[in-house]
Amino acid sequence: MDIQATAEALVSRLTCKYAFYLHCPGIRPVFVGNAERFLAASLLKLPILLAWVILEREGAVSRSELCRLDDEPQVQGAGFARLLAQRQIPYHCVLLMMRATSDNLCANLVIQHIGIERLNQVFHQRLGLSSNTRLERKFMDYAARSRGLDNWIDAQDFVGLFDRICGLEEPEQAWIEPMLLENQDATLLLRDVPRDFLEFYHKTGSMQGVLHDWGYTRTQEIFLLTNAVTDEAETNAIFGQLGRLCLWENVNGV
Repeated sequence: MDIQATAEALVSRLTCKYAFYLHCPGIRPVFVGNAERFLAASLLKLPILLAWVILEREGAVSRSELCRLDDEPQVQGAGFARLLAQRQIPYHCVLLMMRATSDNLCANLVIQHIGIERLNQVFHQRLGLSSNTRLERKFMDYAARSRGLDNWIDAQDFVGLFDRICGLEEPEQAWIEPMLLENQDATLLLRDVPRDFLEFYHKTGSMQGVLHDWGYTRTQEIFLLTNAVTDEAETNAIFGQLGRLCLWENVNGV
């Protein structure tokens, strides 16, 4: 099976803006797309997490510090922290919920704690991300969005994030990777992969017209970013076919 040609043929059927990346044994890295900058949806929570790692390494923040969940507006969307009876929890748990359930309240508490300007400085000066990847507003902040502020990611930047995670110190990887593994969203690249047979460390993001899935196994790196999606069923189907091809059939010789 020519996995590269098959994957590129699948991606070429997309009728939206997209960027697709695949790196696995036996083929040269595949990077194809018709756009470079994308609305981030929840995918920006991944560089936010990596920014926390850098700042904690320097003693500027601490996962053991307690966070008051009522210090931010109780936004809805993804996650359930707004419903917890316990209203003061360690930032470790806030970061876990930001990652595993893509909790918007938890993400906003982290943004408040660090600051938007400081996060962008870490993105660009410490993580080496381009100016195309930028945090301009908190999550679910529709007033800011109506003023033209939004959150953005760059496709090439997200190729580089694989190396950023591989380059973390061993204790940092030991607490980051379990959070990536606990992503409960199996509706995109994992939708056609048999359950419970694959360890896929990933982050998804979605909102109106936007579907993203970024992740890796021990042998593969893959993402598909999409914007301006008008046919979600068609796009979901291609996500599923790509995931089965690259993450399952390629490994198991199906």
